[in-house]
Amino acid sequence: MTGEVIGDGFIARYLRRHLAVDGPVTVLAAGVSRTSETAPERFAREAALVTETVRRCRERQRLLVLLSSASCGLYGRRGDGREDARVAPLTPYGRHKLAMERIVSGSGAPWLTLRLSHLVGPGQNPAQLMPSLVAQIRSGTVVVYRGARRDLLDVRHFATVLDRLLGLGVRGQVVNVASGFSFSAEEIVTALEKGLGQRAHRTLRDVPTESLRISNRRMRAFVPETEHFGFGPGYLDSLMARYVPHLAATERAGS
Repeated sequence: MTGEVIGDGFIARYLRRHLAVDGPVTVLAAGVSRTSETAPERFAREAALVTETVRRCRERQRLLVLLSSASCGLYGRRGDGREDARVAPLTPYGRHKLAMERIVSGSGAPWLTLRLSHLVGPGQNPAQLMPSLVAQIRSGTVVVYRGARRDLLDVRHFATVLDRLLGLGVRGQVVNVASGFSFSAEEIVTALEKGLGQRAHRTLRDVPTESLRISNRRMRAFVPETEHFGFGPGYLDSLMARYVPHLAATERAGS
């Protein structure tokens, strides 16, 4: 019995190219991805997909890997985002993702839920954070949400973590997959400008201050090699060095 990856977005495409999902495993990498989403019909569409996938996995005893969110919308703007903590989502997106997690965990199917931070890699949707910022910088004006912070994670590191968790047979767990270190919107824009060799006029918009730190302690316990991924203050520079050329090429192709 072979594994499957459901979805046609950035993460699903990357997994199909770079990770052999073997055995009775279904990775659900589809659904609402914009943290600002509020449309009930989009949430309903994902709920129907999750419900149907859960039913099929329960009947066939396949492990369902649900890709969820470790965003501020789920965990809140402050404190440590821990998997074992009681959460009170701030946004419709966060409430929806928590509801999808509960459908999966209460379904009777074997399951594993991964709460992802903001992944970075080639082939991202233009509306996602990094491609959107690149396009704005190229245009000459970039909106900077002062007070916002983002935990960024290389999609390669996510794929490695997923591969190790599947190899270990981890199930019945919620695991944050994150660097555990966040960068301000200003820092991210500055790093992108440096990588692109272009500065843009900044339009500043104040938002509620975020200081959330996504705990990756559980992930590191399962996958000790994450200690060598370079998480910390220098991680942003390594992401920029690797992916700014991809992001710039994609933006030029779409313009």
